[in-house]
Amino acid sequence: MNATTQVVIAIFGASALFAQSPPRPEFEVATIRHSAEQPQGTGAAGVRIDGAQVRCASLTLKDYIGIAYRVKLYQVSGPDWIASDRFDIAGTVPAGIPTSQFPEMLQRLLEERFQIKMHRDKKDFPVYVLEVAKSGLKMQESAPDPDAAKADAKAPVNVTGSGSAQGISVNLGRGSSYTFSNNKFEAKKLTMAALAGNLERFMDRPIVDMTDLKGTYDFALDITQEDYRVMLIHAAIAAGVVLPPEALRVLDGASLGSLFDALQKVGLKLDARKAPLDLLVIDEARKTPTDN
Repeated sequence: MNATTQVVIAIFGASALFAQSPPRPEFEVATIRHSAEQPQGTGAAGVRIDGAQVRCASLTLKDYIGIAYRVKLYQVSGPDWIASDRFDIAGTVPAGIPTSQFPEMLQRLLEERFQIKMHRDKKDFPVYVLEVAKSGLKMQESAPDPDAAKADAKAPVNVTGSGSAQGISVNLGRGSSYTFSNNKFEAKKLTMAALAGNLERFMDRPIVDMTDLKGTYDFALDITQEDYRVMLIHAAIAAGVVLPPEALRVLDGASLGSLFDALQKVGLKLDARKAPLDLLVIDEARKTPTDN
């Protein structure tokens, strides 16, 4: 099961919007390099924006495309290698360009260096809809942060993930985080949109947030050991990890009943449906980016 513990990239909430406003900004300077191999059974990945400096570590091209075009990973289709080969990106944001335009800058960089050709499509996906249960919400919003009003909007933004045989930990920044270890999904200051976007990495289908809840919440979901293992395998598959047949056979007949029960206890439910969603199809891309 070491391969499954390498999955640590469940960190980006992306909007399913394709439309952009030209002209797109670009980095002043930027480099792309293949990521160094990490020790077996461990993994680390993330994005750091500190002033004008952007550092991205150990993300796949599929991850970068998801960030750049504000789509979720299941909405990106292309060659298998875009979900397995990992790259580090370092860039400098030009003066006068807000870091909120990082996705648009990343678009230009990826298209130029990887010479990406793509088209847009729509596809019916099996999804889970996240809703408030009929019994009502049974968890309280996170306590207000007394220092939030004093926070510097220009302070460094860190979004990181790490994993080992002991579990997975993801820091989403601004006090929001979650851990998945010891048969438990434990969240701090997590929005429902972030819950849907991150929990779906451990599931067999995407999750669409339809709770209409705008706050942040602290909560814990207790999972059985069997379902915990199944969820790690789903996460490994989503991250492009090649698993042996015996690991994949664990998915046969898996229902994740303990997860559904745990959500009910906090007043949430997942409903299986089908929904048409946007799809970004990568027709062509270089496995090795052009020179920096």
